[in-house]
Amino acid sequence: MAKERPILLNDAMVLAVLDDRKTVTRRAVKGDQIPRLTYPDHSEPWVAVGQHDRRYGFVVYGQTEESCAAKLGKFGACPFGQPGDRLWVRESWQDVHPAQVADGRYSQPGRAGIPGPPGVAYRTIYRADGPYPQIYYTHEHPYRALQQDPSHGHSWPAENGFTGWRPSIHMPRWACRILLEVTDVRVERLQDITPSQCIAEGAFREEDKALGRGQEAVTAFAELWRTTGGDWDANPWVWVVEFKRIEP
Repeated sequence: MAKERPILLNDAMVLAVLDDRKTVTRRAVKGDQIPRLTYPDHSEPWVAVGQHDRRYGFVVYGQTEESCAAKLGKFGACPFGQPGDRLWVRESWQDVHPAQVADGRYSQPGRAGIPGPPGVAYRTIYRADGPYPQIYYTHEHPYRALQQDPSHGHSWPAENGFTGWRPSIHMPRWACRILLEVTDVRVERLQDITPSQCIAEGAFREEDKALGRGQEAVTAFAELWRTTGGDWDANPWVWVVEFKRIEP
């Protein structure tokens, strides 16, 4: 039976997924990292330890470091699931007054509002789509307006707690708008990434590759990896999770 797991994506990654430019993600293998040489008298001298979560590990043995890496992927150690499982994307979001949702901007029903009658239902929007406008108090329904209304309210912005963004780590499942289905999982060294995989990561565009700038794709992905706090030069083992976007 397919399982669902959350995954964090920053704004740039979200936009790449929505544009169908990002179909794979790389995440560092947690735990003891893989592999390390141990037990010289063991028939399979390499051991790899992966983690489903912080509470317990997953150990495999192999004749080479590559075989250990392959076994980690094969035996279900990946914390992001296996082919057929689903990932729901956590991104920066907020419940806002409907006056703050520009025409054409994607939104969905939120879980906040202004009680009535008549009530006002708030909408959930996402930071990756851009900023939302400031609003002002008014005494007229729906109690907020894009323009100042001194005769029926206040002349200063409505700073009522709905002017910032909620971190992606705090996004609940109901607020998710992007659902991904895992199509492949494997383990490899970070620097083994190819120019075509850099494009699939959303770090580089296909038209740049056509101009003979394929090697620059690796440089672009390396910079992206560093901006997320990763150490490119350490060349860690990473989970390579390929996916396709499906309707939530």
